[in-house]
Amino acid sequence: MQTSDTTASARPALARCVMVLGTTSGAGKSWLATALCRYYRNQGLRVAPFKAQNMSNNARVVATPGGGLGEIGSAQYFQALAAGAVPEVRMNPLLLKPEADTRSQVVLMGEVSAELTAMPWRGRSEHVWPAVAAALDALRAEYDVVVIEGAGSPAEINLHASDIVNMRVARHAQARCLLVTDIDRGGAFAHLYGTWALLPPEEQALLHGFVLNRFRGDAALLAPAPQMLQARTGVPTVATIPWQWNHGLPEEDGVFDDRSRAAGAVHTTVAVVAYPRISNLDEFQPLKNVPGVRLLWARSPADLAGLQATDWIVLPGSKATAADLGWLRERGLDQAVARHARAGGAVLGICGGLQMLGEALVDTAGIDGNAAGLGLLPLVTCFAPDKTLRHTALRFAPLPAGPWQALSGVEVQGYEIHHGQTALHPAMVAAGARAPEVLPGIGWASGDGRVLGVYLHGLFEDPRVLQALFGAQVHGAVPTLDDVFEGLARTVERHFEPGVLDALLA
Repeated sequence: MQTSDTTASARPALARCVMVLGTTSGAGKSWLATALCRYYRNQGLRVAPFKAQNMSNNARVVATPGGGLGEIGSAQYFQALAAGAVPEVRMNPLLLKPEADTRSQVVLMGEVSAELTAMPWRGRSEHVWPAVAAALDALRAEYDVVVIEGAGSPAEINLHASDIVNMRVARHAQARCLLVTDIDRGGAFAHLYGTWALLPPEEQALLHGFVLNRFRGDAALLAPAPQMLQARTGVPTVATIPWQWNHGLPEEDGVFDDRSRAAGAVHTTVAVVAYPRISNLDEFQPLKNVPGVRLLWARSPADLAGLQATDWIVLPGSKATAADLGWLRERGLDQAVARHARAGGAVLGICGGLQMLGEALVDTAGIDGNAAGLGLLPLVTCFAPDKTLRHTALRFAPLPAGPWQALSGVEVQGYEIHHGQTALHPAMVAAGARAPEVLPGIGWASGDGRVLGVYLHGLFEDPRVLQALFGAQVHGAVPTLDDVFEGLARTVERHFEPGVLDALLA
């Protein structure tokens, strides 16, 4: 017995886990988890984020335990930065990247798994749970606090038996859970009560507080509902958080804030084509804060009809390039993009958008699909099973005179996530067509300087790029990520009941 006691006392204590659950998707889990990561870090604690399973086409390149590179959801990437931790694949061991309404690519511990991708959804959970549990346990052994984010709602009773992201995680970690709801949608107290009521008693016991998010109005008018809810459930309402219109984080689940407007007089509209499988849209978040820039999400030619020559059209990343290119053509957006380029307007393609700008997509491996490109750059893309994942730092070569010339010589940092390799079309090169290579191996421009295509994600997250394109006006106007994280931490500190956040760790 003495040996056993000695061994137990030498074993490091596992981190306390605080978990953010939601009554629905979009309730505010991601931003609240990010805020808690920074709040606890500011208390001098070692903090890591965790989300067992994320479904998103917004992903970042991070380290794997073996020293390689993998990918995780962008939300956990930002949460790690808020926590002051190095982002890595254990923080989001399972990532589902939708390729169609009924199909997702499965990424386990940062790597694509063809076997899991082909497996039925309900049968997948028991295969991935050991890796999920091991990742969480490893983080708990290395940190003081793990802030866990759930997914959707924990009360989806049709999914409860195969759950690996909500209450199974909460039970495994004995996490102290907060349940957040979007009160602006209406029915918030019914959402909270119904979620609690559908959980079994041992899971109800893990709920330590209700959070009302996106509140507008006089908080005094909420009474006596929080008190009545606590009388029925035993769970107190621990925070009422006002609507955070500009909290600074990109939205995780879809196109963010269609009401985006520029600060001051508009000099540039940036129209991002929002096709169905758009990916990595979080990289456009900094443009929302550039004075004079209006961010527009385009889904039809009418959305592009009023653009001037000084405005941009951006073809962003895509998880299904050939399918999204077909969607583009069905709506006549291909012709609208070509007209804008002919009129002297700027066109930018990023990753999948770059692939669309070329002459052809060639897929002999069944990865994405074959398709004719838009023909705005003399390039051809060939798809292969291997995926490119890397961090990239390069300098722009001299660009032709045109809307992108200001990037000439600018050093940039970003990341690449793509199937497919792109090169100049050999037949067109033989016929004399050229496209200046502006980033070695990953970027090309049209001879007239109007069209630019790059594989590099994160351009607008680099202050040097914003400075080159928009001048000194961006200095101080675009908040740093650290500013954003500190603002989130102040918000939760101000609006949670005193002592609640610290008591979750007791």
